[in-house]
Amino acid sequence: MEHLQNYINGELTDPLSGMWLPNFEPATGALYSRIPASTAADIDTAAEAAARAFPGWSATPAEERSRMLLRIAELIEARLDDLAAAESKDNGKPLWLARSVDIPRAARNFRFFATAILHTSSEAHATDDTAINYTLRQPIGVAGCISPWNLPLYLFTWKIAPALAAGNTVVAKPSEITPMTAYRLSEICIEAGLPPGVLNIVHGTGADVGAAITAHPGIPAISFTGGTQTGATIARTAAPMFKKLSLELGGKNPTIIFADCDFDEMLETVLRSAFSNQGEICLCGSRIFIERALYDRFRDAFTERVRALRVGDPLDDATGQGAIVSEQHMEKVLGYVDLAREEGGNVLCGGERVQVEDRCSEGWFIAPTVIEGLPFSCRTNQEEIFGPVVTLMPFDTEDEVLTMANSTPYGLAASVWTGDVTRAHRVAAQLQSGIIWINCWMLRDLRTPFGGMKQSGVGREGGWEALRFFTEAKNVCIKL
Repeated sequence: MEHLQNYINGELTDPLSGMWLPNFEPATGALYSRIPASTAADIDTAAEAAARAFPGWSATPAEERSRMLLRIAELIEARLDDLAAAESKDNGKPLWLARSVDIPRAARNFRFFATAILHTSSEAHATDDTAINYTLRQPIGVAGCISPWNLPLYLFTWKIAPALAAGNTVVAKPSEITPMTAYRLSEICIEAGLPPGVLNIVHGTGADVGAAITAHPGIPAISFTGGTQTGATIARTAAPMFKKLSLELGGKNPTIIFADCDFDEMLETVLRSAFSNQGEICLCGSRIFIERALYDRFRDAFTERVRALRVGDPLDDATGQGAIVSEQHMEKVLGYVDLAREEGGNVLCGGERVQVEDRCSEGWFIAPTVIEGLPFSCRTNQEEIFGPVVTLMPFDTEDEVLTMANSTPYGLAASVWTGDVTRAHRVAAQLQSGIIWINCWMLRDLRTPFGGMKQSGVGREGGWEALRFFTEAKNVCIKL
């Protein structure tokens, strides 16, 4: 039974409360580690350490900060197998997925921002012949970074790396459901020689640790990824304190398929966009709209492919879908399947808990689920499920599908499949989503802005957007 520790002021420490929380393996349902049940007192200690470290770290030349972040990236890559195993065990995702996507992306996050800070530039404006104005971008101070459970190290580093690169110090909270790779990152930072207090990782619940970070007067910026309801709670606390806020929240993403698409490529990619990581990705396409002329062909081929997805032990390379992250979340997802039936939906496949043999017999698994026959306005099609559940709906015209696609309170991502490039541009311009993929999905360039509209969030992450968020702009005007 491993006891995780907080990482504060460069050291691994027990929680001040002396209390611990259980951590379960989703694939087996077994308790396998304990994490600190930290409180506001731990956040006070971490924030003080970060404040002490800020003057030195912010004054460190960009090249030196870059070298340190690149060293962390190297150590993540060197520990690929160990980190992937930890991520799979903690989250329930297939080991091959953690090894090929999650951990490499975590290293890329550090590499990207470590090199980006070497190429920043300043704006300058000549005001006729009377003055020169230039812009300084300076780190804010202590940044609070709160990340979710679905892509634990991937999204944790997506916040930490730009904050550190820009010269801030950080107090970070990983999800209490998937804490293991954040703890391993603590060990990596110690090995890399990151100065004490530059990064502090505090484990615990959102109600205790997340709320304390949000309300702390010494943490002027909050970057949060998670549910929309939690994001609203954070905003209610942080906004009156005039903190900078970046909120990457929920999604109910549409996939729009026109009859003139490349069918085979579309089918393969839409299967992946619906069920990757057990559907527990904020970018997954959970509402699939199909032009009526193609509907029957797509439904039959897609359902056949979904039935063939193997649900099983995350350690098995043949597994297509692993375990749901927690028993509570499994029950939530299954509850939405029941709701879909009540609303008149026809479950074409899946919709039930899966019993996996041998070591995973007590694990939390759900068969990938496809539902048709529901109106676009019903709760199943309006509320975020965040699991391996998709709905199919036919459409006849562009205007009709745009109305349906834009009908939810969310606006994170969308995918459009068509062979008509003019239509692709036209539809993309009218979709209320922050990210739109044309004839692809999850094709990411880290330089591009990432984030959503409406209740999918506030602000943008990635590229210069992230570095702008973690700095304050200062105009300097010099009279000639």
